[in-house]
Amino acid sequence: MVTIRLTNSGTRAKEDFVPLDPANVRIYVCGPTVYDRAHLGNARPVVVFDVLFRLLRHVYGTEHVTYVRNVTDVDDKINARAAESGRPIREITEETIGWYREDMDALGALRPTQEPRATDWIGAMIAMILDLIGRGHAYVAEGHVLFRVRSYSGYGALSGRSVDDMIAGARVEVAPYKEDPMDFVLWKPSDASLPGWDSPWGRGRPGWHIECSAMAYELLGASFDIHAGGIDLQFPHHENEIAQSMCAHPEGAFARYWLHNEMLQVEGRKMSKSLGNFFTVRDLLDQGVPGEVIRFVMLSTHYRKPMDWTAEKAREAEATLRKWRAQVAGVTEGQPHPTLVAALADDLNTAGAIAELHQLSHAHDQPTLLASARLMGLLTPELGGWEEVGPADGADLSRMDDIRNWIIRAREQARDTRNFETVDRYKRELAEAGVEVRMTKDDVELSATSSFDSKRLWEIVR
Repeated sequence: MVTIRLTNSGTRAKEDFVPLDPANVRIYVCGPTVYDRAHLGNARPVVVFDVLFRLLRHVYGTEHVTYVRNVTDVDDKINARAAESGRPIREITEETIGWYREDMDALGALRPTQEPRATDWIGAMIAMILDLIGRGHAYVAEGHVLFRVRSYSGYGALSGRSVDDMIAGARVEVAPYKEDPMDFVLWKPSDASLPGWDSPWGRGRPGWHIECSAMAYELLGASFDIHAGGIDLQFPHHENEIAQSMCAHPEGAFARYWLHNEMLQVEGRKMSKSLGNFFTVRDLLDQGVPGEVIRFVMLSTHYRKPMDWTAEKAREAEATLRKWRAQVAGVTEGQPHPTLVAALADDLNTAGAIAELHQLSHAHDQPTLLASARLMGLLTPELGGWEEVGPADGADLSRMDDIRNWIIRAREQARDTRNFETVDRYKRELAEAGVEVRMTKDDVELSATSSFDSKRLWEIVR
């Protein structure tokens, strides 16, 4: 059997993955808060941990892996959106859940085994809170229930900070009813304008952190294999989940392996509405960027490194995928290449796996290329069809600049190595697609001839 090695955020080491029960491998990933469209950064953990899900199914069997990703449908951001729009909360959450599923489907992400909605598990949350109060880990104050952070000695181990350092270095909510500034809310009161449920502490609603702890326990047990999410959730959300879960169920270990993906940038800068580089997944899809291209770009960077989304990467990914889809058209799927499986098993080295796909493409091993790509969620029938649409006609050469730049770079390398084989191949293949290449000492010019064939162009250009 393939040995999977994962970098465990909890131990800060790469470890062999040994499931509690190979016949029941369990993974929990923090899901969306459903008040608006998912932005590009929201999509990264979905795509990354979809590859993990696929790898686990490949190694242990489809029926032996349970993947839970929650839906937070009770939250102050949802309440604020309802107040702003005048629309019912349920209407907003139902619409947003539909959007989220459509957009993640467009990226080729498999649906999780279970997608629990927080509002369906309020009773389990109340039961866990009562247990925490009974064990001395939580207390009631002015209609709130708060977790007593200093009652759990392991608090801060995941993020590697002490409680005192957290207080000194972070902005925490200081409220008069708190025993300690770091204590966090498990339950809070709701007035008539807010959603609420009856509880022993009055009508109210749960805090954010208790949701995942309760649902993970109910669906996966006191101990399960993997908990994953974005690095922005490591503190305080995941830290708080651990504290609640370990105190409520000390007989368990909660999650044994923690995986965190790094953040996403756009064109080298933090994604921000103020910078004008904020994109939702739907924005890109509506602009004509295929979901498969978005997926490819995201998998081109290791999940533990910051990922930079650029238009250039998207264009190069599109050209690569067009070529691969042309190569595997009508091919019967083989088996994933062992080298590619080994790359994925090495802490989800998707960049290394894509390099192997390039090797398979150059070797013209189409059955293996197809199976290997599909293990990564690429070249699947569900994501296909877009590649049949090239530039609108021979006059639409808006992307010729990209091809020109590739040739310029290839010529510069050729001058250094005195090997012009790649440049000559580019010229020959472009000529077959009806593109005339004119080279001067300092420049390269491309122009379409009367025989320009857009489909052939995107089949051959890398």
